[in-house]
Amino acid sequence: MTDEMKRSDDIIPADEAAEKKSDDYLKDIPEFNDNYTIEMLIQKILTDDRQYDVSKIVSAYEFAAKAHEGQKRSSGQAYIIHPLAVAYILLELGMDTDTICAALLHDVVEDTPATLDDLKKRFGQDVAMLVDGVTKLSKIPIFTKEEQRAENIRKILLAMSQDIRVMIIKLCDRLHNMRTLKYRPHDKQRITALETMNIYAPIAHRLGIRAVKEELEDLAFHYLDPYAYTEIEHILENKKEEREAFIEIIKSRIAQRFKSEEFAEPPQIDGRVKSIYGIYKKIFLNHKNIDEVYDKYAVRIIVSSISECYNVLGLIHDMFRPLPNRFKDYISTPKSNNYRSLHTTVLGREGIPFEVQIRTWEMHGEAEYGIAAHWKYKEGINGRDKMEQRLAWVRQIIEAQQTSDDVEEIVRIIKTDLAPEDIVVMTPKGRSVDLPVNSTVIDFAYRIHTQIGHKTIGAKVDGRIVPLDYKLQTGQICEILTSKDPDKGPNRAWLNIVKTNEARSKIRSWFKRERREENIVEGKATLEREFKRHRITLDESQYEEFLSDDFKRHNCETLDDFYASIGYGGVLLSKIVPRLKDKFEKMYNNPPHPAAPLIQPKSNGKNTIVLDQIDDVLVKFAQCCNPLPGDDIVGFITRGHGISVHTTKCSNYRAVLNRNNEEEMSRWCEIQWSDNSAVQLQTSFEVTAVDRVGLVYDITSILLEARVPIVHSASRVMKNGDAIFEGTIIISSTDQLKNLFEKLRKIKGVITVERSTI
Repeated sequence: MTDEMKRSDDIIPADEAAEKKSDDYLKDIPEFNDNYTIEMLIQKILTDDRQYDVSKIVSAYEFAAKAHEGQKRSSGQAYIIHPLAVAYILLELGMDTDTICAALLHDVVEDTPATLDDLKKRFGQDVAMLVDGVTKLSKIPIFTKEEQRAENIRKILLAMSQDIRVMIIKLCDRLHNMRTLKYRPHDKQRITALETMNIYAPIAHRLGIRAVKEELEDLAFHYLDPYAYTEIEHILENKKEEREAFIEIIKSRIAQRFKSEEFAEPPQIDGRVKSIYGIYKKIFLNHKNIDEVYDKYAVRIIVSSISECYNVLGLIHDMFRPLPNRFKDYISTPKSNNYRSLHTTVLGREGIPFEVQIRTWEMHGEAEYGIAAHWKYKEGINGRDKMEQRLAWVRQIIEAQQTSDDVEEIVRIIKTDLAPEDIVVMTPKGRSVDLPVNSTVIDFAYRIHTQIGHKTIGAKVDGRIVPLDYKLQTGQICEILTSKDPDKGPNRAWLNIVKTNEARSKIRSWFKRERREENIVEGKATLEREFKRHRITLDESQYEEFLSDDFKRHNCETLDDFYASIGYGGVLLSKIVPRLKDKFEKMYNNPPHPAAPLIQPKSNGKNTIVLDQIDDVLVKFAQCCNPLPGDDIVGFITRGHGISVHTTKCSNYRAVLNRNNEEEMSRWCEIQWSDNSAVQLQTSFEVTAVDRVGLVYDITSILLEARVPIVHSASRVMKNGDAIFEGTIIISSTDQLKNLFEKLRKIKGVITVERSTI
């Protein structure tokens, strides 16, 4: 297998220089205990006060160990260590016997000859169902690895809606994979870390499992922006003794004051420091200095009852000066993941602000273990009614995705609807409604009721008329104005206004149900516009054959179904047109031969450049100037190697013009790009920006979102305090590069973005 073939399925190839650069920051990844044994697991079980079926767990381990015999992880360790580690993490969360067994067996169906029937016969229906829910899909009609991942996540959410333990196992599986991610290739590290940050950490947040969520975020952040992670870590480490001493002083003062008060049980007082990624978000999102992050130090007080929570709040405000607008009552208004506590930020005698969290023991269990607390505190499946209420968002996500015929929609839904930052808006009758940040009044209307959303004609916020695209904020009172017309429905333009996928899903459903003929006309017109824009020239009679693969993929039986799906927004043309353009060129235009390896792009040039009406000529692209389709180009006739393509601004070409040597000039010829140039070429660029924490993360995030393969990246700080980011990427045209540069220039602190040479 060649190196090129090995990397063919990677999204972000990385060369040795990039890997060495990352190693400078990634070498400090914390070491985790990775020598799990069945003896450790049994010892942990025996010290727990809950009842476990030890013989069943040992039997599951023996089955898994035999099935995985001879298999190794990337670290070189025996594969069975991974299922043991996942089982151990689940045990720490307090999960039950069947969940522990499923964790030990979660990879045997995917990676060994064992079948679900084997597991069902030996360990029962529940264990087999849990393993099936976690097992990845392998044989589904998909086009890209992103779609494969999206379908896997959708399958897990469907299984999760039946039994939440599926997702808890998957979160612990991902947590151990993140702990050992350093053994994977650098490009795989970035992909896995980004998926963890966008998908699994938000789900852990919504399930309320704080410890898992924060560790997933910190580990993912370490790989996505190792420079920023290390900088924050060093700041915290340098002030570790000072910080610990400060927290101990505060705890001592509070404990001393509590001695004169009466409590049902002595309160527990703990101190903590905000997670590294939590501090980063405060710095980056709020544009603050680390000294302005008021809640990086926190004291947690746990008492016996809700009344004692409010009594303690009064004592704390009597002891320390509360900061204005920094009090949050999550007991009377819990967060969307059922988190409950009182939060207040106060100022100590030292002038250092710190946060105080006050909660009961029940609230503390919910805050630390989230939905897993049902098992830790022996409610388990008996607490299903409570779990049904807390898992309503899973059904909303699945329903929202089903109105879209794009499998990757589910990833975007999770990224927006499960974002940790929510706002709380009130109805005129005092009902609180949780929404993602930047939600509009239309989102609010659909969250209250589908029919209210459909009939919305206006809104009042705090008594003032506002436009329908008005973005709501926490604490506002919103009143929706509706039409009395029974035929009133939503506007198509709302699809571009709403923030929540719940609202988008309901709008699509209305158009899908009520406006089929209109959708067909709109969808066909939209498709033809996109075809014309991308020079896909087909007779209408050819459409059905040409689009047949997309029919199946989007569950459409006829061409009209496909048009209608485009019309109501179920099919996003921006996602499929690039693939259709490639398909058109392959079917009707005699495409160019495949390019050579990415590190040194070459082509035989057929249909890429035009030279005196002869298009069958050997072509290579000069690395001194890295020409792209759209550049003004000139050809240099080489001896035995065809035409070398340069830009007209190339320094080598300019030097020849300046020398004005006839013999040298005779080897240069006029060439131009053909109308159907289809090459992927390497080019380099340079970003100059004000140095700050998170700069590299912001730049690489844009490259990842644009799906631009990164060949090399490096960054350095100049003497004047500015930073330079240098990148080499694979790209198809100057238009694509221009669009990418426009996005990069919008990043905070960016001074210039320029194309450069290698």
